[in-house]
Amino acid sequence: MSAKLENLSQRLVEIFGEKISAPVLCNGELTIEMPVAHYFEVARSLRDHPELQFAQLMDLSGVDYSAYTGWSGRRFAVVSHLLSMQFNCRLRMRTYAASDDFPVVPSLSGIWDSVNWYEREAFDLYGILFEGHDDLRRILTDYGFVGHPFRKDFPISGYVEMRYDADKQRVVYQPVTIEPREVTPRIVREEGYGRG
Repeated sequence: MSAKLENLSQRLVEIFGEKISAPVLCNGELTIEMPVAHYFEVARSLRDHPELQFAQLMDLSGVDYSAYTGWSGRRFAVVSHLLSMQFNCRLRMRTYAASDDFPVVPSLSGIWDSVNWYEREAFDLYGILFEGHDDLRRILTDYGFVGHPFRKDFPISGYVEMRYDADKQRVVYQPVTIEPREVTPRIVREEGYGRG
């Protein structure tokens, strides 16, 4: 572990104590996890503490761990990447929604302005509700879209398809007409393929 990340790891443990899990270094990146109850408080302290000053939230994403091999924890997580320009370091922060059926996580929009569209995207694609977000609505899918397409249990072909109907001169929704099929690569289905 680099001296900078080692020092940051120790400071995080000293500052937050039991509110965070032990920081983990993997591939040169430091990650902390915290219960959802401490998520907002820890995030605000990461920004405001004079020895940390993570002034920028660079990214936020939802994660669905339901199909992750060997995983037995909570299904939905929110992962953020922070940048401290003052100390030239990055930090990954992760929390898990308390409920797998109705995932709710506090919004960080009161801490970093940049989180607005990231939280809307995680809501749209994963169905994670960000409590306290003042404009939580779909951002990538259509307003009439049913479901959350990045959830592992969402069907690959979706539930409905839309197309432009020239007779009605508008977009119409209809049941999916794509028939699911398994595609076998040509090298597997043709015995002599690739041989001179």
